[in-house]
Amino acid sequence: MEVLKVVPRGYCYGVVDAIQVARRLAKDPQARRPIYVLGAIVHNRHVVDDLRALGIVTVEQAGASRTELLEALPEGGGTLLFTAHGVSPAVRERAAALGFDVVDATCPDVERTHALIRELVATGREILYIGRRGHPEPEGAMGEGRGRVHLVEGVDDLNALEAHTPLGGRPLAVVTQTTMSLWDTAAVIAEIRRRHPEVEVYNEICRATQDRQEAAVAAAADADLVIVVGDERSNNTTRLVEVVRTVAHRPAYRVDGVEEVDPAWLAGLHRVAVTAGSSTPTHRTREVIAFLEAYEDAPPATPS
Repeated sequence: MEVLKVVPRGYCYGVVDAIQVARRLAKDPQARRPIYVLGAIVHNRHVVDDLRALGIVTVEQAGASRTELLEALPEGGGTLLFTAHGVSPAVRERAAALGFDVVDATCPDVERTHALIRELVATGREILYIGRRGHPEPEGAMGEGRGRVHLVEGVDDLNALEAHTPLGGRPLAVVTQTTMSLWDTAAVIAEIRRRHPEVEVYNEICRATQDRQEAAVAAAADADLVIVVGDERSNNTTRLVEVVRTVAHRPAYRVDGVEEVDPAWLAGLHRVAVTAGSSTPTHRTREVIAFLEAYEDAPPATPS
């Protein structure tokens, strides 16, 4: 099997920084124990398992906000690590009030988005934040807005918002979640502009996300199939699969690792492209590539 190794792929600098912060903290004898991470440091269970082995406790609960996770921690303090996705000012204030030492691993791109939202709100803007409901990044970003940041996933959300909060005549701005893509956001931004031509649009999609998606689409043009390595909870991993299917019009599958590669996908194929989400450990992707490079399609059975 010929394997096209998509570049860039895998860890972005924000993920690398967050993991390094966590590992340094685990080795720091001065850090107050226990050490908690409020939500997964990045959306990959293998990274979370590695940190657990170092003594870092990841606090997670499906559907729970960062505030709810914080309030569920036992009394007695310790050290609290904020993830790459960022948190709201309310979470920061509450963590301090509860007596935790705080270490912040927020991605610099997310920090810039928070600063932009604060600036826009201070100048009187109402903000339409294009992001994914249930993802931790919108939760933190919207917390900067004092009730004036509205989550919009698509046109349906825009319709529902305008039915209850008329936006005409208000100064408006659009801000995007960093792990979205231009393809994800184009349709809803176009509709917002149609309704509100004066809107200010701020594309906060991080360069790493866009570069990885563009590289995957480009590689897909020369491949029979694209395999994306990453955790099912990773938004950017899911997006890589979707843009290959919808933009490049090529089949694509997400796998957590080599054990999830289905040989039935490979039957009759000659060239497969491999990429990975920005929170996927490198060795997981290398194992998939090695499997594919060694793969040989079974020859047809010889009639007896």
